[in-house]
Amino acid sequence: MNSIRVWAPKPSRVEIRANGTLYPMRREPNGWWTGEIDGVDYSFVLDGGPPLPDPRSSWQPEGVHGPSRLVDHAEFQWTDQRWQAPPLSSAIVYEVHIGTFTPEGTFESATAKLDYIKSLGVTHVQLMPVQEFSGEWGWGYDGVDLFAPHHAYRGPEGLKRFVDVCHSRGLAVLLDVVYNHLGPVGNYLSQFGPYFTDFYKTPWGPAVNLDGADSTEVRRFFCDNALMWLSDYHFDGLRIDAIHAIHDSSAIHFLEQLAQEVDELEAKTGRHLVLIAESDLNDPRIITPREANGFGIDAQWSDDFHHALHAVLTGERDGYYSDFGSLANLAKSLKRGYVYDGCYSCFRRRTHGRPPVGIAANRFLGYLQNHDQIGNRAKGERSSELMSPGRLKIGAALVMCSPFVPMIFQGEEFAASTPFQYFTNHRDPDVARAVSEGRRSEFAAFGWDPKQIPDPQDPATFARSKLNWGEREHRSHAEILDWYKRLVEIRLSNGDLTNGRFDRVEIHFDEEQRWLTMKRGAMRVLCNVSSQARRLPSLEPLEVLLASNADFKRGPDWTELPPESAVIAREIFA
Repeated sequence: MNSIRVWAPKPSRVEIRANGTLYPMRREPNGWWTGEIDGVDYSFVLDGGPPLPDPRSSWQPEGVHGPSRLVDHAEFQWTDQRWQAPPLSSAIVYEVHIGTFTPEGTFESATAKLDYIKSLGVTHVQLMPVQEFSGEWGWGYDGVDLFAPHHAYRGPEGLKRFVDVCHSRGLAVLLDVVYNHLGPVGNYLSQFGPYFTDFYKTPWGPAVNLDGADSTEVRRFFCDNALMWLSDYHFDGLRIDAIHAIHDSSAIHFLEQLAQEVDELEAKTGRHLVLIAESDLNDPRIITPREANGFGIDAQWSDDFHHALHAVLTGERDGYYSDFGSLANLAKSLKRGYVYDGCYSCFRRRTHGRPPVGIAANRFLGYLQNHDQIGNRAKGERSSELMSPGRLKIGAALVMCSPFVPMIFQGEEFAASTPFQYFTNHRDPDVARAVSEGRRSEFAAFGWDPKQIPDPQDPATFARSKLNWGEREHRSHAEILDWYKRLVEIRLSNGDLTNGRFDRVEIHFDEEQRWLTMKRGAMRVLCNVSSQARRLPSLEPLEVLLASNADFKRGPDWTELPPESAVIAREIFA
């Protein structure tokens, strides 16, 4: 017999359905119920209603509406006992969506690409959410069974094997988790207990109840979820989605509690573990240590740097890009992390942010692309479609030589031509229709022809987003791939580029001439964003390590860069 527990303070009677039999459950204090079953597949029946999956289901082999399956995590034979993740401060992160990374879209097929990822110089693989969500494919941010790896990716066994092989290749693995909302299909938590609150709102549905009545067990649910991924699946860290939509007025914020418990697990296991936040709050308290009255999250994504870089290289000024576009913005992001650090944002129409005083630069992840910045566009265009090859190389050079931890989105390194579009596979017709219509109306408001907006529910939208690995052999793609590899090699072999010190970043630029230079110790990055050759002052003798265009010229105290080009150089000391 297998013992099962569930937190369900709402119903007055809870039973377990297994093997066609109903097993009674015993009520325990604080809303918990306990029972035993014969077998491994089961569902809960609340007050005689329809069978529902376990909120803490370890596996949903038939999807979000099917029965749950017990998993004995002790059965898997791990081979990574001597594994230790490298520090995040020296990382190169590679973001992966399992469903589109390979034609098969499984953990096993992704494992076959790990040698390639390792050859790039990558140290950390970050998986977009793999928790069980509605349908066969999707981004994963509408997960509902947060303890269960997605069935179409091949479930718990496949995920453990992927992580184990990553560790054998010297690759750390991070997992994207969503704790601000759950998806609309298969979300049965509210029938068990007060997991959600009407006191706050999120753009994606009901907010999670983290500070209201009975919230103690809700917080426990999410903290236990995080600890499970780190313990039972051996992940080396978590990326926490959209923490600005995690609402909590408690004296000890949920994120602080989570960071404390992860630190305790790190001390217990002796494994380096990290938490990375996605936040648009520009609030340094999130990544300030708890000893200094912060939340204690290790790092955060740096959207200000991305927006500043993207706006300079593309000229786009729509939406939040209206706050960016100048080289001064880009320079400030490289020097301080936040562009909006207590100054007025025209897009938000209010003062935004706070200065990140005393925060090291390697507590920020910097990137030219990520799943959001590509997939939230109407057509899911990558930077390689929006920029010339020269500007693409400039963007990569500034990311890889920035004081931030660099992150690459799958295929970015070879200028993949395939888009990354928003795709879903909801089987509920009302939800499917709402998602399709919502996507069209969202971009129609910006002047797009609704007929040109890819339908998220169309299987072709998902198919278009799969990487075309054969492109790497084509000359234009191979050239970008070589550029990325050489940039990573330069970064990892020069301590001036990995030290994460804002005070050692020196920026010079000419807004009218459209050039920018960055000095980090002995290293120099020279960029010409204009369509004309530009002569840049160079006061020190430099050894050129890498140039995007070999036609640059040098004099005793100047360097002339061709249009849309970048040079990486090192100061020569007498």
